[in-house]
Amino acid sequence: MEDRLLKDKRILLGVTGGVAAYKAVVLASRLTQAGAIVDVVLTEAATRFVTPLSFESVTRRRAYVDMFELGDNDRPGARPGDVSIPHLALARGADLVIIAPATANTLAKLAHGVADNLLTAAVLAAPAPLLIAPAMESHMWEHPATQANLAMLQARGVTQIGPATGHLASGATGVGRMSEPEEIIAAARLVLARHGDMAGRSVVVSAGGTREAIDPVRFIGNRSSGKMGYALAHAARDRGAQVVLVAAPTALPEPYGVRLVRVESASQMRDAVLAALEGADALVMAAAVADYRPLQPSEQKIKKAHEHLTLELTRTPDILEEVAALRAAGRGPRVVVGFAAETSDLLANAQVKLQQKRLDLIVANDVSVPDSGFAVDTNRVTLLYADGTIEPLPLMYKEEVAHIIWDRVQRLW
Repeated sequence: MEDRLLKDKRILLGVTGGVAAYKAVVLASRLTQAGAIVDVVLTEAATRFVTPLSFESVTRRRAYVDMFELGDNDRPGARPGDVSIPHLALARGADLVIIAPATANTLAKLAHGVADNLLTAAVLAAPAPLLIAPAMESHMWEHPATQANLAMLQARGVTQIGPATGHLASGATGVGRMSEPEEIIAAARLVLARHGDMAGRSVVVSAGGTREAIDPVRFIGNRSSGKMGYALAHAARDRGAQVVLVAAPTALPEPYGVRLVRVESASQMRDAVLAALEGADALVMAAAVADYRPLQPSEQKIKKAHEHLTLELTRTPDILEEVAALRAAGRGPRVVVGFAAETSDLLANAQVKLQQKRLDLIVANDVSVPDSGFAVDTNRVTLLYADGTIEPLPLMYKEEVAHIIWDRVQRLW
């Protein structure tokens, strides 16, 4: 699926001479699949590890190496009558420059304005933001010269991701491994989102299903995968917002550029959500929070000693009720959105929750159907507003649903 933020963005991808250059082919492919227009510039050293043809095959665009090659005017940013000067054309057309891998040698050149190859000349001429993904042997990374060069680049506003700790080309294990393509793309989204339509906003999102302990090894839970809440967090981040994601246990990877607060029980989620609301513009409660918990969880594992077992349950804190009280006192977020996951009487039950919790908007979905709700990538929801408006949405990916919800939140703002 094309990426809303990356679609039609011009990405200048610089590849320098490190073993991790093979990962840059994957990165170029993923960016292209997301809808970006990717132009690749390789240093001469990079061609010892990967070929221009590898990148041309995945981007379906020409890859560049030669600093002085003059060709036709098909380069990005070229205009009728232009002289085709590669580094200027590439620089003028870019929305974002990524260098992955960024070797110690290239970092030193960038820090000191050395433009002795096509890549460094293009970076020096590019007004676009720069994202670097360093990769090198640990001692090179730790050297004071490398760290001083990085400090200079960061002071100029360059964004850095990695390096990670792991197995290195030298056979050793240590810091210096290039970040994975998925992580670099997440960082690219964050850089591109700085001027998004939610820039300057602060939002809190909850996700996943809470677990209420029965004993040290068992719990009462539900089928929520957390996918909808994570999609909401990703979408808000991609539009420039500062995001706090309060997440019950999920199998989803930690989102880049989002402050993640992990919780387990409804009580922990309540505490984390209320703590995160200070200064927040919006709260979206997408989590499936348990309504009841065992009154007295066992301190030891319950053994299978009886034919029947009775658990006495008690109510968990109602987070949205407490948020409503905060708003009534003038201290809550400007907009609050709830979710109603139902198996019957969808609109009627959602309407009751909308009114009882004093929500601005509630997202209702029937989780009994196979293509909507828990543990799937799609959702079919109906939006109900405090003014009585009802807006049904067709089946779509959860990422698309998330962006529509944020569109509606902005209207409410």
